[in-house]
Amino acid sequence: MLFSEHSFINKDNNIGSIEVICGSMFSGKTEELIRRMKRAQFAKLKTEIFKPSIDIRYDSEAVVSHDSNSIPSTPVSHSSAILLLSAETKVVGIDEAQFFDNDLPNTCIKLANKGIRVIVAGLDMDFKGQPFGPMPALMAIAEHVTKVHAVCMQCGAPANYSFRITAHNETVLIGEKDNYEPRCRSCFYTK
Repeated sequence: MLFSEHSFINKDNNIGSIEVICGSMFSGKTEELIRRMKRAQFAKLKTEIFKPSIDIRYDSEAVVSHDSNSIPSTPVSHSSAILLLSAETKVVGIDEAQFFDNDLPNTCIKLANKGIRVIVAGLDMDFKGQPFGPMPALMAIAEHVTKVHAVCMQCGAPANYSFRITAHNETVLIGEKDNYEPRCRSCFYTK
């Protein structure tokens, strides 16, 4: 249950926050996460970046955008590991949040309640156009939600759906342009 056993202001009176960056594949979510994390580093804040250990598309450890921008990260298999690995941190970044377990929102709440700025990026919908993993709960508890859009590969309109172009039917299929293309609502449902 969200908010159970949590205080809302830590002992040092620091108030943290949760920011969510969401959208379809190829919309710039990771690029925006990297930008925000690098700004925090520029400000000399202690940062930690995490990604799910199953995501090894570009690099087994770094978070890498489709535009090849990257930032070092720690791969973890469960959200509880983020709490253990973020001591003394002021800003925590989490990429590909949709692949984490459903306890990720509670992990983010605990971090924010310790005075940490938490920046989470992930797909808000799966390839069927349904809410994906812990993302709906994260969006509900976040102070700030940024929805970014790709360009529809069929008509050029703003796209917020990840259309799977292969015959695979499992919900989690980690892939790239060989498996997905961004589409607008009209092209997602009609083509």
